[in-house]
Amino acid sequence: MFEDEDVKFDRITIDPNVMGGRPCMRGLRIPVALIVRLVANGKTFIEIVEDYPELEEEDVKQALEYAAWVTTERVIPVKT
Repeated sequence: MFEDEDVKFDRITIDPNVMGGRPCMRGLRIPVALIVRLVANGKTFIEIVEDYPELEEEDVKQALEYAAWVTTERVIPVKT
């Protein structure tokens, strides 16, 4: 589980033995990136849950929150 000041990512798991350590939903082989990609391509929460019945709407919401949190990280360019 990951925690930020206001957000808890209790549905996001990272296990080196599951999907090569990519962030997934609740230990399932459903990566956060897949969910974000589905939303970006116009799928609704309900459509995603219908296509992936192991998921709950809260999983989709938390995947988006996690993606937003990850992209707030500061990137410092390194000159090579």
